[in-house]
Formats: sequence, C-alpha cells, structure tokens
Amino acid sequence: MAVKKDTSAVGPAPVVLSTRALGRATLERQMLLRRAAMPAKDAIGHLVGLQAQNTKPPYYQLLARLEGFDPAELAALMESREAVRIVTLRSTIHTHTADDALTLRPLVQEARDRELRIFRKRLVGVDLDRLRDISRVYVEEAPRTPKEIRERLLTEWPDADPQALSTAARCVLPLVQVTPRGVWGKSGRVALTTAERWLDRPSEPVPAPDATVLRYLGAFGPASVRDMQSWAGLTRLREVFDRLRPQLVTFRDENGVELFDLPDAPRPDEDTPAPPRFLPEFDNVLLGHADRTRVIPPEFKGRNGVGNQAYGSVLFDGFFAAIWRLDAGRGGAPTTVTVQEMRPFGAAGREAVTEEAAALLAVMTEAATDGSGYDVRFDSFIDFDG
Repeated sequence: MAVKKDTSAVGPAPVVLSTRALGRATLERQMLLRRAAMPAKDAIGHLVGLQAQNTKPPYYQLLARLEGFDPAELAALMESREAVRIVTLRSTIHTHTADDALTLRPLVQEARDRELRIFRKRLVGVDLDRLRDISRVYVEEAPRTPKEIRERLLTEWPDADPQALSTAARCVLPLVQVTPRGVWGKSGRVALTTAERWLDRPSEPVPAPDATVLRYLGAFGPASVRDMQSWAGLTRLREVFDRLRPQLVTFRDENGVELFDLPDAPRPDEDTPAPPRFLPEFDNVLLGHADRTRVIPPEFKGRNGVGNQAYGSVLFDGFFAAIWRLDAGRGGAPTTVTVQEMRPFGAAGREAVTEEAAALLAVMTEAATDGSGYDVRFDSFIDFDG
C-alpha cells in the first residue's frame, strides 16, 4: 500500500493514503478486486444493501461481486421475503435483507422527516398522525399502488397536493414494494405494504448508529464522517465517530481529510491488479462517499449520468473509465454490449473488457443459449440518448 508522511503536523505524522490506495481498499471490501464465494443474502448484508431504483441493477451488482452468481438466487430471496425493496439510504430504494429493512429504516427516519418538511407547505391542514393511521390500515388490508394510496388520502384531504400526500405516506411508514416487483424474469407494477405486514414481525426500535458506522467502514472504508453522512443521508455523525475512535484507526487522504477505518480491515497495495467490472446504474460503490475520486476520476465526474438518468459503468484499473449499455438482439440479431471508453483501453484492455462482457452476457441474457450470439462494441463518441 503506497503511503507518504504528512510532515505539517507536530508529533507523529498520520499516514496519508493515496487516492489509488483508497480505491483499492474500497474495491476489496466491495468484492470487486476478486469475486467472493458468498451467498447472495450474506453479500447483501455485508454491502448494507444494494441500490435499487430500477429492478435489475441489484442482480448486476451481485454478478460483478460473487462467484457463480445465478439471478435465481436473488429472485428466491425476494419471493421468500428474505430480501425486500424499501426506501432507506439517501431516500432511495434499496434491496435489503429483511433484518436490515426492519433496523435501517428506523435509523434513517431522520432523513425521511427532513424530506417531509420540504413538502409541509403543500400539506396544510393535513394531520400527519391521522395520515399515518389511515395509510397503514389501507396498505395492510392489501398491497396498494401509489395511485391508489393518493386517491384514498384525497378522500380525507381533497384540497391537498396529491403528490405530497403519497410522499408523506412513504415518509411516515416503512413501505416495501411487494413481489413480483423486483423478481428476475417477472414483471409487476409497484404495490406497497408495510415492512411489518410483509415480513410478519415488528420493526426494531430506532438503533444507535454505532453498529451501522462499523458496517459502513467494513464495506466502504477508509472513510470520513462526511462520507458516511453522504452515504446514509444522515447528519451529526461526528460524535458517533468520536465515540468509536478508540476502536478505530485513522488516516488522512491527500487533501488532509481525516479518515476512519477498522483496524483489521484489508488495505491492499495501491498497485494490486483490479480487473474490469461492469456495474449497473446507481451502484453504491460509485455513490458511497462524499469524495468519490477514489473510484471516479475528477475529469470523468458526471459522465456516468445526467440528472436522474444514469448509465452502466465500467471499472478499468479500479476506476470508472467507460459507460455501457445492453441491447437485446431481435430477429436473430446478436445481443450487443456497447462500451463507450472515456480513455483508450488499448488492445489488451479491450480484450479483458470483452471477456468480462461475455461473462455478463452468459449469465444475464439468453445470448449464450438461444443461438443468437453476442457482440461487444467499443465506441468513444456514441450518443446513448440518440
């Protein structure tokens, strides 16, 4: 691991971790330097959830991280209710284990309360306690679509903003998206019920954040207080890190920011090989820090998405270096993966990326079995919105 000494401080100088060293440490913990032989449920727990605005990305996230991953494994967890889709971190939908859904959701309620305050002016005259009670009874009778929830609440508050009403229901209740939504190979509209109803057990009391801080460091560290706050959507975590300081080790990044870590966590050498990996849109390794330069070079900031539209990302030598899309073949045409390089990979690099793309296609599409074949294309100037 490459380090250098910070000579500006008096006394023992803290170890400074280079950007590459930080990246390698995070990729190791994210199982992106080498795939792990781990059950999907354990991987979801280790990663503290999978970003899941769309239904397919969690499957691609596990494919990039686990040896021999089969989408049917995660599908089975969804159908058995061992994993669920629920709004948690950063007010976004995540796939979590059932246990985490019942503990993390109460932990991040602070962020849901902040979100609700934004809509409060559009909810004048709305009794939020009554809204919670009405919504709970309604969605626990049977899973309901967001449109159905809005219409039910409008019967009570006809002059309220419809969108604000449905947002309020999502903020005051831990609503999960029920299957078949999120099950590989199936489709289903968004239908919601409470986590307690779906999992047939109560939510846990709001936990102290200490254990979640340690889990975050285990999956995303070394990291700063601001990194953790950005990942979780929480505030005022400095006192938690200070309370945990005796259990942790500290470093500095190249900008002098204090970083915390678990003493025995892996911190590979910055020159550790990092094979290409295809990540879906909104992968948490790209979103898990306030300072994302350990994975996204500054010159490529914002290139993996525009607004809420994100593209699949290719990691090359441990850094975001390309975007990709998958086009299913029709009429006997091959399934195609198109890769837009941000910088040239070179012949050997393209060969490695092509091998990784072929492995993705073999698992996630029928191209390897239906005779249509596949193609991998490289382009530096493709317009993915065209």
